[in-house]
Amino acid sequence: MTSSALPSVSQDRVRAIDWLRGIAVLFMVQTHSLALLTPELRKSLWVGRLLKVDGLVAPAFIFSAGFALALVMVRSAATGKLRERVPRNFRRTCEVLLVATLVNWAWFPLLSEPKWILRMDILQCVGLCLMLMLPVAAALASRPRVLAAVGLALALGVFAVAPFGEHVPEPWAMFTNKSSFAPFPLLPWIGFAWLGLFAGTLAGAWGRRALTVALLALVAVGAVAAASGDFLYSLYPQHRFFVCNPSNSAARFSWVCAVLLGLMWLEAKVATGQEPSRVRRFIEVFGTSSLSAYFFHEMLLFYRIGGVFSFQRFWGDRSGWVQYWVLTAALIVATWMSCLAWDRLEHLVKTALRSVGKRLRPALSQ
Repeated sequence: MTSSALPSVSQDRVRAIDWLRGIAVLFMVQTHSLALLTPELRKSLWVGRLLKVDGLVAPAFIFSAGFALALVMVRSAATGKLRERVPRNFRRTCEVLLVATLVNWAWFPLLSEPKWILRMDILQCVGLCLMLMLPVAAALASRPRVLAAVGLALALGVFAVAPFGEHVPEPWAMFTNKSSFAPFPLLPWIGFAWLGLFAGTLAGAWGRRALTVALLALVAVGAVAAASGDFLYSLYPQHRFFVCNPSNSAARFSWVCAVLLGLMWLEAKVATGQEPSRVRRFIEVFGTSSLSAYFFHEMLLFYRIGGVFSFQRFWGDRSGWVQYWVLTAALIVATWMSCLAWDRLEHLVKTALRSVGKRLRPALSQ
């Protein structure tokens, strides 16, 4: 299918995916803030229940990254702007990897031990997933049927082979096996990215109805696979079930797709052109600035700003439940304010650079 076969591709933003990312940011902050609880409370039943919900944060982020990439690529191909879009996505991916490196630098001595630059945390995983998917999405964006089929096949393939990743030897184990050096290796996480690419391709090429059908199918497939945990576990060599078993991954993507369906239903109830509520604006800040939100909340929570302040420094390992929720709310608000300030600063800098460029252009052309 060529771009000319898609003349009516919608350019409307899929707000539901922004909301999914925004909600994931809130739960991400809550998850990391568990470090503020006393060690005894972190072993409690309630923390165990929270962690079950928090286990959907990373899949939601990575799914959303693949979704957004495919959506803009397919739409750009349909409107003849693909060549302009690819460099912009490449720069954005480089920004993700740059922020990932800065975060690693905050925790590890990169200058004296440069190996830490390769540590595979969530941002490195997202950035590498985008870097690997970008050439595929760019090459097949004008043929969305093929792109969707490739995305789905690669997603299911990744989930199927993920348990074998625990038996891959070094140095490749950092990409396939969860460890302290690789909390988020490519296996199984890139599977969620390819699944997001599949869904984003359908949304970009055929709209919300096709996306809804696909998400319903993924929920059903995920539920069946999740119920087949014992059988799927028996097919593989010994491995950590809750890390890389296909049944576990299926349960996660089933829930992520179900939440996205709910958000799409909610989006459909919002009148077009209606002034967004304060709650919606609050969530959308995180949804559209998730990279900034990740960086700022990590620095506020763990990094000693000026060598003095961090939430961990003053309240880490010593908070009860009431104090924990108050501090988590404060951290969320501080992160939100930091994102707004950064967006404003970034806008001012870009405006100033464009102004300087306009002034210099006549002089340089002489």
